[in-house]
Amino acid sequence: MSKDSQNHFQFDQTHVVMLAWLPEKIIYGKPRILDVCVVSGLSVALARDTHYHNPPDYLVLEPEDTTQRTSNLQQTNTSGYKFQGSTSELLDAQRMVEAWGSEAKIYKPTREYQKLLRELLIRYKYRLDTNFAKMDRIVHPGIEEFKKRVYNIEVSGMTVGQWNRLLSSRREDSIAKSLQEYLEIKEESIDELLD
Repeated sequence: MSKDSQNHFQFDQTHVVMLAWLPEKIIYGKPRILDVCVVSGLSVALARDTHYHNPPDYLVLEPEDTTQRTSNLQQTNTSGYKFQGSTSELLDAQRMVEAWGSEAKIYKPTREYQKLLRELLIRYKYRLDTNFAKMDRIVHPGIEEFKKRVYNIEVSGMTVGQWNRLLSSRREDSIAKSLQEYLEIKEESIDELLD
């Protein structure tokens, strides 16, 4: 869903459900659902395209017309492309985009606008961005609020955000201390346990 074209959601008929979960004891246990977020698929596509699209530096391209193919071969995913040309080529490409008019940088999933973007893609070097459209990066208001709520939920004595910072810090002493303090997990010798 995160790469589907705005055109795919033209009737705003699809909603995206995201849920945040953790093991009940942070690093082990049964899954515990912390929160749920439901947002419009169209709003996600709009936020993604608005966030990423910045011609000529970054292009969001609609899929080619595949309506004549059987349904399992029809494409609905957009793609992101990052400019890879020289500085002088970028300046040239910027002049090309400026010639399109005052709304040149506003993303449109129309054939006419996509044709202009494809001219850039043909004329200059771009690389396909494999991280394009990650839900965590698109700056969607509903998703951002969801993330904020989840990071502030307390689980086992600390907020999810605090646990996240701690466990991704790689500071083994701090991690061991917190696991012992909040989860009563401590390091023991296997020989002591077996005695």
